[in-house]
Amino acid sequence: MSTYLQVPASRPLVGTVEVPPDKSISHRALIFNGFASGNATINNLLVSADLASTAECLKRIGVSIEEGKVYGRAGTFQAPTQPLDCGNSGTTLRLLIGLLAGQPFLSELQGDESLQGRPMGRVTDHLRRFGARFEGPTNGRTAPLHIIGGPLINQGVDSPIASAQVKTAMMLAGIQGEGTLRFSEPTVSRDHTERMFRAMGIEFNDWVDEDGTHFIELNGPQQLKCIDVDVPGDISSAAFFIVAASIIPDSNLYIPHVGINPTRSGIIDALLNMGGSIEITNTRTVSGEPVGDIRVRHAPLHGTTIDETLFTRMIDEVPVFAIAAAMAAGTTTVHGTSELRVKESNRLEGCLSLARGAGGLARTEEDALTIQGRNSTPKAQLVIDARNDHRIAMSAAIAGLVNEGGAAISGIESIQTSFPAFLDTLGSLCE
Repeated sequence: MSTYLQVPASRPLVGTVEVPPDKSISHRALIFNGFASGNATINNLLVSADLASTAECLKRIGVSIEEGKVYGRAGTFQAPTQPLDCGNSGTTLRLLIGLLAGQPFLSELQGDESLQGRPMGRVTDHLRRFGARFEGPTNGRTAPLHIIGGPLINQGVDSPIASAQVKTAMMLAGIQGEGTLRFSEPTVSRDHTERMFRAMGIEFNDWVDEDGTHFIELNGPQQLKCIDVDVPGDISSAAFFIVAASIIPDSNLYIPHVGINPTRSGIIDALLNMGGSIEITNTRTVSGEPVGDIRVRHAPLHGTTIDETLFTRMIDEVPVFAIAAAMAAGTTTVHGTSELRVKESNRLEGCLSLARGAGGLARTEEDALTIQGRNSTPKAQLVIDARNDHRIAMSAAIAGLVNEGGAAISGIESIQTSFPAFLDTLGSLCE
């Protein structure tokens, strides 16, 4: 399936954009409340293919979910009678690995072709030391895999990468295990789990060392308690429109009720560093998460340098940021990009294609992506294969807005995983 966008580069984007609920928070609200004691109401839960995968997996292990109401299992699931299909969702798979490692039954987890290529050893290798057992064609290092769950003994875990999914899997195992989990990661990854765990009654300590290393110390076992959650708008979905308004002359967009968690808002800081015109107003706290309304206007951008700490805070937004860098004057360098190779697709290759398609000069070297801003507007149509990666597909649509020939994108159906209404929303702004 291909979608063609024929939008002149000079067409401004003006109006209000409603973005979908936050995907990361939606996953956690479902999974944590499903494991907790009591019941909870989740307001503004994301409706997407990834969340449907999470909900269906939870139902197969005994969780009742009805119209935003979740009835918790109080720490004990029932054994699934069929495989748990995680679809394209890495969050579903990695979090369920941590959760089911401590349950006394056999589970089989699988996913689509893209998910089967993503590394799960960064979770299963640690959990083997806790006492969990994994089997499968790759011995539990990729899906499909079997979890032979049982009693866990918490251990120290030093993750070489800053990953909220790895961290959350360890914490879900840790609240089921005996003893102390001491987890570290090179820098603070998104902290939705820490915020929600504290709200649900889990006690733990976390701190950042002088060198930026993030530590968590948690004693198990502990029991989650259900809480109601109001899910804010997703900053990752808002990022496409924030970038679009920043690079298209005369644009002026208002995006209300967006999560601005500082571990997720790196895209805003990066664009401000480039001279972007972004204003956040009406800041408040919703279900423990900072939320604000965003106003973004077009502004001339210049090159900047993104260090590894800022990269971690904007990792999902780097594809669309690559387009902003291609439109900026001068050179932009993004450090720490190797992790982009193991997302839904090789997003580093995708970033190169997007930046070049928008008229920039792009290259990779060692662990960095360098983009030289363009000198002229591309006239040919941008043709790109999204490779079943929703963020590459939506980023390509934004690139088409600044390309006189528009864009032809294959694999656009992948946007169903996070932002099903994206094309309709974009189209309404372009009319």
